[in-house]
Amino acid sequence: MANYSDMNEVEEVLSQPIKSSILTRWERKARERSKLDGDRFIPNRQSVNTDLMTVNPERQDENRPDNKRSNSLLRETILKGGGSKILSYRNKAPKPSEAHHSKLRVLYASNRENVRVRKKFRYVNGTPERILDAPDLIDDYYINVLSWSSQDTLAVGLGSCIYLWDAKTGSINSLYEAENEDDIVTAVKFMNGGTHLAVGTTSKDVQIWDVSQQKKMRSMKGHRARVGSLAWNNHILSSGSRDSTIFNHDVRVANHHIHTYTGHEQEICGLEWSPDGTQLASGGNDNMCNIWNMTDATAVHTFHHSAAVKALAWNPTQKSVLATGAGTADRHIRFFNTASGKLVNMVDTESQVCSLQWNNQGKEIVSAHGFSKNQLSVWSYPTMTKIADLTGHTSRILHTAKSPDGTMVCSAAADETLRFWKVFEAPSKRRSENVVHASSKRSIMAASGSCKHISLRGKAEVPGAEENE
Repeated sequence: MANYSDMNEVEEVLSQPIKSSILTRWERKARERSKLDGDRFIPNRQSVNTDLMTVNPERQDENRPDNKRSNSLLRETILKGGGSKILSYRNKAPKPSEAHHSKLRVLYASNRENVRVRKKFRYVNGTPERILDAPDLIDDYYINVLSWSSQDTLAVGLGSCIYLWDAKTGSINSLYEAENEDDIVTAVKFMNGGTHLAVGTTSKDVQIWDVSQQKKMRSMKGHRARVGSLAWNNHILSSGSRDSTIFNHDVRVANHHIHTYTGHEQEICGLEWSPDGTQLASGGNDNMCNIWNMTDATAVHTFHHSAAVKALAWNPTQKSVLATGAGTADRHIRFFNTASGKLVNMVDTESQVCSLQWNNQGKEIVSAHGFSKNQLSVWSYPTMTKIADLTGHTSRILHTAKSPDGTMVCSAAADETLRFWKVFEAPSKRRSENVVHASSKRSIMAASGSCKHISLRGKAEVPGAEENE
């Protein structure tokens, strides 16, 4: 057994560091740095010209002797004694020769040609959602006998009668039938709330009907010829006549006639109030479109066309943008800024323009055409790129009306049919798929296998007029 002194000697030996002839990594690095005789920023101070380090950045006076000396040393060291500047902003770089081609430019240009730009495309169903027969629909470019109310009721004038079609239930009711078959319905227009319907006839008067009670509330006279166009502005009803005048009626008072616009020379065939109710657009057979303020006696602007102006539509989101469409001799859709009175854009449709309808966002517009295409055309605004053509009518489309939800357009044509088209998209794509317009839930044909008919006892004709369609 080892004694206590021996154990102390062993511990003393083990506590001493182990000495080796092989250097550790940190020892080798320290020896290499000592040989360079420098630090981490200046590896070798012996090769540094210390005279260049005497410049005082806070004292930049060139006339000082120390600054002159330092500047001369900089020129000799950096510029090799030359006097030119490193960067010069006075002279532009020389242009390359015409035969020179950058490789990168050629590469990027060739790749850009191969890139296909994805065009926006929206599908529009070319088949109508529903078809209704409309016998005795008058083939007259200058009248307006179709209106769709905010309560989803469609009114159509057929000869001397007015029929109401409920889009929710599909029921058809007769609202009005003239005692004299020669008294033709020439204009219908629902009030904003959809409770009352204004009616114009060849008997020169304007009637107000309560739709729910199917009762005539009043009859307003004053025009000297038939009333072919109507437009509501809250409680003010504007009526345009063949006598070339436009009346403003306040339907709340007994003395309804409050203002007259006189600026057209022939029949008024189109009327439309701006969304904010400050301006009235009127189109006439004299190839003119006039813009009126509420109380001015003369037109603010007059826009000339090459044919009768019937189609009028204000952009719902741009209150000063008005779209107009004219007859066969014109065939154009024009867009005017009614604030400045200038033409913004125009497009040749190659066909008679009878009606225009904007979507609720003011980004698309539908035009209804007569001779020679007899179709509906959907356009993208403001590029006026055609999205789709909707065909099916065999005669010119005279009237259109838009549903309250802004997705459906009803077209009435001289072929005595009403066709309902799903033209516009819903305002929000997130809405439930179960929420669909009532008219689109029903098949085109009735259970009996044929379209529902709106029947009349006889067929009426309107006395001819000098046409400028």
